[in-house]
Parts: sequence; structure tokens; C-alpha cells
Amino acid sequence: MQVSYDEGVLFYKLYAALLSFVNETLKVVPERLDSREYSSLPPKTRLAVRDAFFEHRELLDQFLQKDPAGLSADELAIVAGWKHAVVGQFYVFRYLASYTVFLTSGSNPNKAYGVLALADSFEDVIGPYLPRLVHAVLLPFQGQIIYDGLLSGHNITFGGGVKRMLNEEYRRAKETFGIITFLPEGTTAKSKRPKKVAGSTQAKDILNVIVQMTDAFCKEHLNEEYAEVCRKLAGVLARKRPSPLLRGKPETWASGIVRTIGRVNFLDDPSQTPHLRLPMIDQAFGVAESTGQGKSQLIRKMLKIHQFDPQWTLLSRLDDNHFLWMLEVNGFSMDIRHAPREAQVVAYEKGLIPYIPADREETR
Repeated sequence: MQVSYDEGVLFYKLYAALLSFVNETLKVVPERLDSREYSSLPPKTRLAVRDAFFEHRELLDQFLQKDPAGLSADELAIVAGWKHAVVGQFYVFRYLASYTVFLTSGSNPNKAYGVLALADSFEDVIGPYLPRLVHAVLLPFQGQIIYDGLLSGHNITFGGGVKRMLNEEYRRAKETFGIITFLPEGTTAKSKRPKKVAGSTQAKDILNVIVQMTDAFCKEHLNEEYAEVCRKLAGVLARKRPSPLLRGKPETWASGIVRTIGRVNFLDDPSQTPHLRLPMIDQAFGVAESTGQGKSQLIRKMLKIHQFDPQWTLLSRLDDNHFLWMLEVNGFSMDIRHAPREAQVVAYEKGLIPYIPADREETR
């Protein structure tokens, strides 16, 4: 889930003004930061100034007092809220319909934050395979939590043991604090978000209805892994402009979404667990079989989804997806899992494979 275009523009305007002031005060980088060109600056430059600011947070009060950018009272109030920023290491843990879950690393107890992305979705920035360990800054903004557009970290893959540990930490965080969606913690949203265009608001509302349907179906007939991938697909459809979810009944979209994920993962193969005949999906959602088939075909065509598609394969079945691992190396087609680790690293960094097989073998 992302902030609206107008919200993103406002955030970058305010954050750029603040960091421009920080650089003029501390002389972190030699070039003068032009707030109008902030987003086009190299990430290394922005990171240096950003990190300097959070080592000298007292500059925030100076910025508010001097107001060098001539901000309005409402804009200054937004910036003032950044004194409650949360800075540190996080596991980008799970993509949900309403936000992405950032789980703190190394704190006791750990906390889970519901964070919105900016111009690009977190899935576009980070990729589909989680968890990912990053250094990030979380900020309050218009009654929600966002990040500041900068993530730093390493391409580290995690084995099953680490993932089980993180699942347990996530469960404890939810039981202890819930998923935190406002800063400072324990507060509720007080500022109004800018009015969104009707299509965006309707798509979000319909998305929530569809996700409730697919979650309930997967809980009863499939499992949480299926539910998570269905939520991901529903979110992609909601973010398209204009969103196709605005046309048609939620029941037909829910059926088409589950059908699509089931088809990719051979849900109707009796050798699979769980196993389910695809027409039963339509029956559960109260739509005709032809309607469910048609909606699934539309989704697959729209997003170019195919069987064995790694983006929509359940994580537990990636190892069995031989098409995913077949790559061309030095002119020859081969299973990259049998190649040297160096070749696997290159393929991983290019986004061709979801993890480095050699590293996973070492953890077993």
C-alpha cells in the first residue's frame, strides 16, 4: 500500500526542505542541496545528510523556529511530528493489503509497524521475497507511518530456522503491542489526510472487501500461504490505474484471484497438499464456473501470469519449480542450482532467482 501522489509530493517537499537546512548547517556534503531537486540526488548523498540529521536531532527545532522554507502552519506541524521518528534495523517482514509490516531487529521486545510506501511500492523497491533486513527511518505523516524513501542493507537470504523465529517474534509483537500504525506510539490519527480521488478511494474499499473474502476462503479450504499470495495479487490489481476492481462484483474478483493462484500452483493436482478442484472455488463464492474461469483468464492476461510463474508461486514450492532455476549460462541452458555460488549470486542480484541456493544448503 502506498500514499497518494499528492501526499508523496508533499512529503518530499517538506523532507527536502529540512535536509537542505541540515546540510547548510552541518556542511555534510560539499554541494548545495536544492530542495526542488532532492529526489534526483544520488542515494549516497541523501543517506549521508539524512544520517547526519538523526545524529543531530536538535536541528529540527532550529528548522521550525527559523522556517527557512516559508512553510505553512500545517506543514510545520507535520515536520514537528518527525521528532517521533523511529530509526534502526528492521525486517521487512510481510506485505499486507493496508501496509507493509516492518519488524524491529534486536529490540526486546520486538515491535511491528504498519508502513506505507511512497512513489514505488515496497514490492517494487525490495522485491517479492521476504524477509529482508534493512536500515530505515519511519516517520509519522498525515495520521499514518511512512518511510523516508531511503533503505540500506544487504542481500541476505534467510533459512527456515530464522523465518520460524521471526514468525514467532511477529506473533509476540502483535499480541503485546498490536501492529503499530501511528507515531508516537499509543496515539491515534488526529490530522486529516488529503482528500483522494474517488477512484482511488473506491478501489481501496473494494480491495478490503475482496481480501476479507479470499482470507476467509483460504482459512477454511487452503492455508495462510495461499491467503498471503492472494492478498498480494489483489493489491496489485487495486494499484493499477484505473483499477480493474472498480468493474465487476467483488465475489467474481475473489474467485478469479484464488483461481489464478491455484492454477499457478496446480491446486487441482491430487498429489498436491492442499488440493482442491477449481470449480469448487466458484461455488464457494457463489459465482458461475464460466464467470470464475473468465475472471481468472482476464487476470492472467492483464498481468501476464503463467503456470510456473515464480512471482506467484508459493514460497514452499519454489524448490520444485524447475523452470524457475533454468537459466542460460555461457550460452548453455542449465539448472543454476548446480552452478558455482558466484554464478548464483549474479543471477540473484539480477532478480532472476529468489534466493542463493548455495547459501540455503549451508544452513541445512
